[in-house]
Amino acid sequence: MSATPDPGRVVTRFAPSPTGFLHIGGARTALFNWLYARHHGGTFLLRIEDTDKARSTDAAIGAILEGMRWLELDWDGAEYYQSRFAARHAEVAFEMLARGHAYKCYMTAEELAAGRERAQAERRPYKVDSMWRGCADAPPSPDAPFVVRLKAPREGETVIEDQVQGRVVVQNAELDDMVLLRSDGTPTYMLAVVVDDHDMGVTHVIRGDDHLNNAFRQLGIIKAMGWPEPIYAHVPLIHGSDGAKMSKRHGATGVMDYHELGYLPEAVSNYLLRLGWGHGDEEIISREDAINWFDLAGVGRSPSRFDTKKLDNLNGHYIREASDGRLAGLAAPRLAPLIGRDLSVEEIALLTRAMPGLKPRAKNLNELAEGATFLFRARPLDFDEKAEQLVSGEAPRHLARVHAMLSALDEWTAAATEAGVRSVAETAEVKLGQVAQPLRAVLTGRATSPGIFDVLVLLGREESLARIADRMNEGQ
Repeated sequence: MSATPDPGRVVTRFAPSPTGFLHIGGARTALFNWLYARHHGGTFLLRIEDTDKARSTDAAIGAILEGMRWLELDWDGAEYYQSRFAARHAEVAFEMLARGHAYKCYMTAEELAAGRERAQAERRPYKVDSMWRGCADAPPSPDAPFVVRLKAPREGETVIEDQVQGRVVVQNAELDDMVLLRSDGTPTYMLAVVVDDHDMGVTHVIRGDDHLNNAFRQLGIIKAMGWPEPIYAHVPLIHGSDGAKMSKRHGATGVMDYHELGYLPEAVSNYLLRLGWGHGDEEIISREDAINWFDLAGVGRSPSRFDTKKLDNLNGHYIREASDGRLAGLAAPRLAPLIGRDLSVEEIALLTRAMPGLKPRAKNLNELAEGATFLFRARPLDFDEKAEQLVSGEAPRHLARVHAMLSALDEWTAAATEAGVRSVAETAEVKLGQVAQPLRAVLTGRATSPGIFDVLVLLGREESLARIADRMNEGQ
């Protein structure tokens, strides 16, 4: 493990357990830690807490790293794997034993169960009261299994001046003698976290407020070892739209789920930033401004509600602001399964040219891809129900007139095609929509699309005339 950073330098960390995907709440925690470190010119570390070997998987580790990279949350140095430092964690536990701040507890499973039953019968919280805490007696037998427990203070109080929650006080009588080392010699999560934070030089622990109770117990280790206490900031959790803790029933909860749904990383990042933190009335916040403005004073104490509609609106903004070439590159892989093949270099160039007409209509990349499929469909087009209705009645006759007019055009531009279609409508003494809407249907197979005259230019003369011809004679 690297040496402790220079005094006065801010060091934050994100420490996920690799038992699944990167949760949206974890991503916000990572973002807040990253921004705080970058704002102060400090260090942001990534620690994979993989001590639970039964549940930790390589796939989950990969999913966490993928989510972090997608959100462009770069960490300083290599990621740190907690499991590699079990010997160091145990070393600290035995040092605490030597200092008299911990003890070997030989209580059996049966004794612990009996204690829980008594507490339940007396309707009080269960707290281990081990006879071995102050016992100098020899163990029951030379090979008797034991755990190492923290000798928690029993008098006075422990105070945390939390940067989000404010002053929080717990009476030490409420704290229990938690296990530091299990009977097999492996360290517990509570011990490993404290040792790692100290050894990594973490100065600010920014995490969900579901860890606030843990902080009081972990401080027992920190004080016993005489280590500097970190500055704590416990951030309220994210809730769903109904006010309950966010879960799968509220929709997507994994960061990469939002990638699959077609959201841009900067939109997700901006939304997570505003989910519990604010800077005046600012809603659209660039990464540069986020670094400049972020502070813990702006984090609220109340849980935030995840609003998908707000995220959609934000994503639509970022799609409209994104470059056409970038959007084409992101949409092309999503188009491939819709049309049954990959796009060629020439087709990606066409998709890029189509973006000014496509992106104002899309809330996400999937909608963007769907809206572009008409450009690459093979003839004859399949029509959706609304488009089919548009080419009935008098529509084929109007389309025949449009075909003749377009065939005779000297130049193929949006202005020239628009003037020609308007002249067809005027000659037939019908509204422009009675001509333009059937034209939209035969060109795209849909009732909605970018501007129809832009569509004509994008498809080109030959393809446009061929698509019109496929349907213009029906009904005659």
